[in-house]
Amino acid sequence: MKIKQQHVIESVCNALQYISYYHAPDFIQAMANAYEKETHQSAKNAIAQILINSKMAALGQRPMCQDTGIVNIFVEVGMDVTWEAELSLEDMINEGVRQAYTNPDNPLRASIVKDPLFSRVNTKDNTPAVIHMKVVKGNVLSFIVAAKGCGSENKAKFAVLQPDDNVTDWVLRTIPTMGAGWCPPGIIGVGVGGTAEKAMLMAKQSLMDPIDITQISEKSNPTNIEKLRLDLFSKINDLGIGAQGLGGLTTVLDVKIKDYPTHAASQPVAMIPNCAATRHLHFSMNGSGIAELPEVDMSVYPDLEMDYSKYKKVDLNTLTRSQMGEWNIGDTLLLTGTIITGRDAAHKRLKQMLDNGEGLPKGVDFDNKFIYYVGPVDAVGDEVIGPAGPTTATRMDCFTDMMLEKTGILGMIGKAERGEATTQSIKEHKASYLIAVGGAAYLISKSIKKAKKLAFEDMGMEAIYELEVKDMPVTVAVDSEGHNIHSIFQNIQVVPTKV
Repeated sequence: MKIKQQHVIESVCNALQYISYYHAPDFIQAMANAYEKETHQSAKNAIAQILINSKMAALGQRPMCQDTGIVNIFVEVGMDVTWEAELSLEDMINEGVRQAYTNPDNPLRASIVKDPLFSRVNTKDNTPAVIHMKVVKGNVLSFIVAAKGCGSENKAKFAVLQPDDNVTDWVLRTIPTMGAGWCPPGIIGVGVGGTAEKAMLMAKQSLMDPIDITQISEKSNPTNIEKLRLDLFSKINDLGIGAQGLGGLTTVLDVKIKDYPTHAASQPVAMIPNCAATRHLHFSMNGSGIAELPEVDMSVYPDLEMDYSKYKKVDLNTLTRSQMGEWNIGDTLLLTGTIITGRDAAHKRLKQMLDNGEGLPKGVDFDNKFIYYVGPVDAVGDEVIGPAGPTTATRMDCFTDMMLEKTGILGMIGKAERGEATTQSIKEHKASYLIAVGGAAYLISKSIKKAKKLAFEDMGMEAIYELEVKDMPVTVAVDSEGHNIHSIFQNIQVVPTKV
């Protein structure tokens, strides 16, 4: 049978829609296990939000994370496949991506920019995908479709070690440098051998395998690779980084390793994390029609509800710096009032305007308000806004002094850690930095009651919004005295492994 062009397009489109709101059952089970055993309250609360968000996204069929990712496709083409098509396979895949991301019932955020060195213009439909093709025996077309969020993708690491260097030591030294921007708990993929690009590709491919570390731990005769996986799994979790970098028992849900023969004088090693919005789906096509996607068993989700009993209610519209001075790191807050949004490109444009003496855009007033680092998904139906989780705050560190000195903001809301200089600036200005849970975007969006674009509408998801929120859950990460909840990253000491 011939594989038809339209069937490929629809299968890729359907798969991308599917993974935008459905976690794989193995991930849900691993997160539920992590929740049950977690003893650190802040981390347990973060895991709960991720699980609740996942179930809400599945029921609402809306993205679990506002960063709906850069599309990664691994496709194996059988040598005996025949086609009924006018487009190339690459063009078919990209048409599927285009249709998935512009679906009016569940639009996914377009994050891909062309001309990356200069203009960085958004392509508006999230194309092109990053596609890896391999020709194999047979008459089947096999796909792995993934959507990789940039919070985790930005934490990819690579090194060329000496042949006798210890990979475990390199991994344990490197994990703390990744901070919390990759939204742990997640999966770590490691590729060892080949060449630089082969190691990176293996690390990425390994993330597509099922979570099976528990089954590996029960084997009576594990392989050397499996022993290394178990060793790294234990030692990474013993670092105590925990969910969202808040400390805790579970930083990784699994460690995956792939290897390949390499040059005798070299040991390339790559490491890539997958975040709490782990999204990938495997399917095959043999010419019989559109790929069938797995049925979802909603019973896999644990029965959890948000426990707000220990949260402090905060009225942002009357909040003072004196009141913020009573907050301590780790305090959980429910924010009600007005916040203003702004991400990387918005900050860059604001800086240009302030440097040129133009002042802030008309209608934008940051004075005595918090800025939320977010690029939301477009709303559908009667939604106020689409999924609207935090982006990695570290990228805004270079703008923090400017914002604190020239705009009058009280503080910032994002995810992950702030640098040492930024923490000091927060202390000097008696400001605060709060974190929302990365991977809980749909849940967070339900606390947003009004949304209005104020400026930079031409920048798409980078536009500045004014949001009215009610009981938005956050945690104090840097208080007005400069105490930093993420300081664990600076304090981790790794003891070299004996060879």
